[in-house]
Amino acid sequence: MTAGRARIYDAIALFIVVLVIVLDQWTKSLVVAHMSPPGNGKTIPIIGHYLVLDYIQNSGAAFGVFANQAVLVVFIAAAICVVAYLYIRILNSGPLIYKIVFGMIIGGALGNLIDRAHNGGVVTDFISFRIPEINYYFAVFNIADACISVGVFLLFVLVLLSGFRRDKKEDTATASTTSGTLRTTGQDVKR
Repeated sequence: MTAGRARIYDAIALFIVVLVIVLDQWTKSLVVAHMSPPGNGKTIPIIGHYLVLDYIQNSGAAFGVFANQAVLVVFIAAAICVVAYLYIRILNSGPLIYKIVFGMIIGGALGNLIDRAHNGGVVTDFISFRIPEINYYFAVFNIADACISVGVFLLFVLVLLSGFRRDKKEDTATASTTSGTLRTTGQDVKR
C-alpha cells in the first residue's frame, strides 16, 4: 500500500469519527428538545410498536449496563486504551475496512463521552426495539451505542476471518512442503 493511500484511509477514518459524533449529538439534541421530560412513558412509533423513540437518561454504559460509576470509568478507560493501541498499530497502513470499523467505535465512544460530560454523567438514549407480543424489550440505546456495537461486532468478524484465512494459507503451505514440492516465487523446487 502506498503512503498516500494509507493517509487517505486514515482521513476516511477521521471522517467516520466526525460523522458519527455529529449524527449522535444532533439526534440526541432533537430528542431532548422535542421529547422532554425523560422517562415520561410517551413514545413515538417508527416501525409500528416494534421500533420506537423512547427518551431516557442513562447513567450506565451502552444499553444501561455498568451503572456503577467506578466500574464504568475503568471499563471506558480500558476500552479506549485497547482501541487506541489497535489503531496506532495500523496507522498509515492497514485495510480500509479496519479504518472504517475503528472510526465507528471511536466516534461512538467520543459521542457518548461528549454527552456524558455535557449532561453531568448521563447519556441520552432514545432508540427502543421491542416485540411486545412475546414480551421482549431490548435496552434503549442511541446512535453512538449502535456504532460501537456494530463496530465491535465487525472487528470481531474481521479478526476471526483473517485468522481463518491465515490458518488456511498455513495449511496450504504445509501441504505443499510435505508433498515434496516447495513453492517459491512461482517456481517449483524439488527437495
